[in-house]
Amino acid sequence: MNEEMRIQQQYWDREASAFKAIYSHEKSPFLNLLDRIFRKDMYERFVFTIQHAAPYEGKTFLDVGCGNGVYAIELAKKGAAGVVGLDIASNMIDQARQSAEHEHLADRCSFVHTDLLQYSPGSRFDVAIGIGLFDYVRNPLPVLRRMREVTNDKIIVSFPRLWTWRAPLRKVRLTVRGCPVYFFTRTRIMKLLHEAGFQEHQIYRVGKLFCVVAT
Repeated sequence: MNEEMRIQQQYWDREASAFKAIYSHEKSPFLNLLDRIFRKDMYERFVFTIQHAAPYEGKTFLDVGCGNGVYAIELAKKGAAGVVGLDIASNMIDQARQSAEHEHLADRCSFVHTDLLQYSPGSRFDVAIGIGLFDYVRNPLPVLRRMREVTNDKIIVSFPRLWTWRAPLRKVRLTVRGCPVYFFTRTRIMKLLHEAGFQEHQIYRVGKLFCVVAT
């Protein structure tokens, strides 16, 4: 594990509970309202991803940077045959496993404390997702290549847009807290997808994000 990844791991281990509360709404009414306003695109990208991941029945999914497992568990609820979530933060993996057990989905959801580039699945997945992942990856190309290698059908990923009012504020806020963060233009995303070997892609603007479906 390189130094930057180690820093990311430490940051997300610290932030695991706070991140979970964004989706579970385990906050005060006022803070939940602020999340709905300022984190609106987080909820929108969740809806986008689940919709574009269909069909679910009998399919296998890989969730790269799965966090506390909210996407993986939703895909299992929709009927996925199996979902594997990967994350470098052990606290995130612990929360994901607990949530899967609570939802009685542990038989279809498994979570692995690892990085994608160190992970060797026994077989390929139908779909891979990487949501909120490339915000924190300095060089996305090896990750995108590996996602293509382990996927039969398509990948669904998100990138934070560079030219938004929120980008510099987020850059400062996360840098101060010890978390490197990166932003992307549509042109750079297209170049990355081409170099990673994807033949077709669609790029959508979702709030202050780009959401991508590529095959």
